[in-house]
Amino acid sequence: MVAPPDNDVIWARSLHHAHSGSPALAGVSLGVREGEILAVSGPRGSGKTTLLQCLSGQLVPHEGEVWFNSSPVHTLAPIQRERLRRERFGWIDPEPTLVPELTAWENAALPLLLRGTSHRKAKKAATEWLERLDIGACARKRPRALDQAQRQRIATARALVSEPSVLFADEPTATLHRAERAQVLRTITAAARSHRITVVLATHDTEVAALADRSISLLDGRRINSLTAEAEGRAECSLSV
Repeated sequence: MVAPPDNDVIWARSLHHAHSGSPALAGVSLGVREGEILAVSGPRGSGKTTLLQCLSGQLVPHEGEVWFNSSPVHTLAPIQRERLRRERFGWIDPEPTLVPELTAWENAALPLLLRGTSHRKAKKAATEWLERLDIGACARKRPRALDQAQRQRIATARALVSEPSVLFADEPTATLHRAERAQVLRTITAAARSHRITVVLATHDTEVAALADRSISLLDGRRINSLTAEAEGRAECSLSV
């Protein structure tokens, strides 16, 4: 194994993965720095979700390496990868998956409560994030009383409440209207800037990708380009596809 560059929070080399024999990733390599927002662009079915799942430890690539802060993710035991996702990573799905029995603030606070954070501190932090997303008035409501956009903002608050080292956002605004989409994206980008959160954002929307510091594109599971001069100037001889 080759150790990743010191300034990359997430680093992957030559990732290969298949679903039921169908290739999803074919040799994808990349590196993401602390506080950087990286957009992973491409049409549906290009491998974006699979890439994020491999980078976050949800999936173990069939071939290749994934490193987080110079520690190999791909060799961790399942329980260690679960702990890493719970303690260091945040995740936003295209569709909000909330616990129906919990209120909005309880859903948002869940990562902190699972860590053992006090009820008071967890509620305070969750409420603050809900306020940032203009959904504080719904803090005591349960998901069934909320619309899709409100539930997605709660899911966003939940992903950010623990101030993760890395936020993985898989088409986080795909189901939202323009105004709601803009608000969620503003919150994510502001959190990245203020809290030095590294963001890996999967999207097929060019307007969303344009908000990132840097963008890469996938097609049929392969990385096909890098869209900034900064990326071209980086020492990527070991990161090429």
